Amino acid sequence: MAKHIDLNVNGKTRAVEAEPDMPLLYALRDNLEMKEPRFGCGLAQCGACTVLLNGVPTRSCVTPVGSVGAKKITTIAGIGTVDKPHKIQAAFLEEQVPQCGFCLNGWMLTSVALLDNNPRPSDAQIRDALSGLKCRCGTHMSILRAVKRAAQA
Repeated sequence: MAKHIDLNVNGKTRAVEAEPDMPLLYALRDNLEMKEPRFGCGLAQCGACTVLLNGVPTRSCVTPVGSVGAKKITTIAGIGTVDKPHKIQAAFLEEQVPQCGFCLNGWMLTSVALLDNNPRPSDAQIRDALSGLKCRCGTHMSILRAVKRAAQA
């Protein structure tokens, strides 16, 4: 049975009517008509569905919307703007990372969380934090350079 669920998405309270066990991804995309995050594998293996829940990278495709509660949900649209991009967004552009853009939610949001917790990560720490994310365009080396650039900004 669908329930009224309030979500804190990118700093705004948004209401959905949803089954509590429905994936958060579906609530964001279908109920709130957000273009991000993306559906990738549906098994929490690729990272295209990543959001930040209270600053922690979380695969929204396997997170029940009813379990979110009052946690702050941040999508890629919530980290910066065209006029004032987040340093990760700026670095990804400077390193010409975006190709198809499908996977950027996972890479950028995981990188934001990494730099929030470790402003000067080593190359090994960057690789470790980003392990498990997939990019079919093969921009992995550009992504690593972008995270390093953002860490030095």
